[in-house]
Amino acid sequence: MNPVADHAPVLADLRAAIGASHVLQDGDLSAYERDWRKRWHGKALAVVRPGSTAEVAAVMRVCARHGVAVVPQGGNTSLVGGSVPDGSGTQVLLSLGRLNRVRAIDVANLTMTAEAGCVLQAAQHAAEEAGLLLPLSLAAEGSCTLGGNLATNAGGTQVLRFGNARELCLGLEVVTPDGEIWEGLSGLRKDNTGYDLRHLYIGSEGTLGVITAAVMRLYPQPAASMTALAACASVTQCVALLQLAQTRAAASLTGFEVMGACALSLVRKHFPQIPQPLPPSPWTVLLEVSDAESTEHARTVFEGLLEAALEAGLLTDAVVANSVAQSRAMWHLRESISMAQAEEGLNIKHDIALPVSRIPAFVASTDAALERAFPGARLVNFGHLGDGNLHYNVQVPPGGSAADFLREHEHAVNTLVYDAVQAHGGSISAEHGIGALKREELAQRKSPVALGLMRAIKQALDPARRMNPGRLLDADAPARPTAAAP
Repeated sequence: MNPVADHAPVLADLRAAIGASHVLQDGDLSAYERDWRKRWHGKALAVVRPGSTAEVAAVMRVCARHGVAVVPQGGNTSLVGGSVPDGSGTQVLLSLGRLNRVRAIDVANLTMTAEAGCVLQAAQHAAEEAGLLLPLSLAAEGSCTLGGNLATNAGGTQVLRFGNARELCLGLEVVTPDGEIWEGLSGLRKDNTGYDLRHLYIGSEGTLGVITAAVMRLYPQPAASMTALAACASVTQCVALLQLAQTRAAASLTGFEVMGACALSLVRKHFPQIPQPLPPSPWTVLLEVSDAESTEHARTVFEGLLEAALEAGLLTDAVVANSVAQSRAMWHLRESISMAQAEEGLNIKHDIALPVSRIPAFVASTDAALERAFPGARLVNFGHLGDGNLHYNVQVPPGGSAADFLREHEHAVNTLVYDAVQAHGGSISAEHGIGALKREELAQRKSPVALGLMRAIKQALDPARRMNPGRLLDADAPARPTAAAP
């Protein structure tokens, strides 16, 4: 069977709807059909690139008329196989890359209206040019897009102070599976007129509709910010340092990241040019305080915090950034861990959330259990301790085959880690979403009542199950992207 020939009518209608030059079938389409981790790849019937919300609606109407499944895609930075087509050659890959405008910035209302394909970094720069701050920030901000951030309820490095993408979004524009447009770009802080529909679409991973634009909260730029690295002997000390920082700095504490020794050793190995101003330590904390008053006030708060931490024995060493360049270098160190892991080879990723109070016990017991079960496996542990989100990753023992380790042990490692997460009252996904990677895990670990409610929402909004099938819910069509051989 030739999928192109069988789907000639839908392809013709798509070309008529948005122009033949934006319906791609030939050439190298791997940028759309292979995921960022190179663990999932598929084959699209076509890659369609609409240039407006009206064109997105036209595409959705064509696909509804022909019964074709649609996979929405932003910057294709998903870590859970959430935004590439399956291998059937029958799904339309809907790229939002051309919907990339910042439509408006309302300085008085402290809001930005931007399209779904707007790269996060571009939206940040637009806010900065208006003298404001869009606080959503994550390592992939140079390529991820606003629509994808909202579809996965992205977190990042400033959740501690400003919340996830969900907390930063005041309104949405969405195209339904049938091609209708919901205009919800009000920008209101208060709108108590029934169900808040935006919350259905935020975090839905493209399974209910296509986000095409959003109204995002903005904040005044801080007058000053201070960044420091601190060395701690244990994760228990890291948590105690967090408690002290929250007490001393209160709402001024905007960042609190932890980095395990193995994580920084990989950065040291693969990116030796990146400065590491502290000697190796079991744990390194990156703290940031932002202040609305002045640099002097920020420094006073920061130095008082670090002095109190030293007196309490919560850290063994610390260094404070004395310039914007030094601060950026510290953040660059933190943000390079994922790339260093990629350079080291495939690994078993866990994006987990735990009550902060339970993190020391979880780390101690789970580290020990993994060492017993998989001697020599490296624990690349880092993340956003301030909001309880750890990237608790497992790398093959030194000198071993990453492909063999994943093939032979991934399921057992996941079971061990996720069982421990549940035992400590946590979640198997903090900010990466479910996608295809964790779909079966969600079906096993989410309560039947919660799953039933989610399936009812899916049935109501996408009864034909054409939106991003095989992602998030097990009740979707069984199709899923093909897992590449490690």
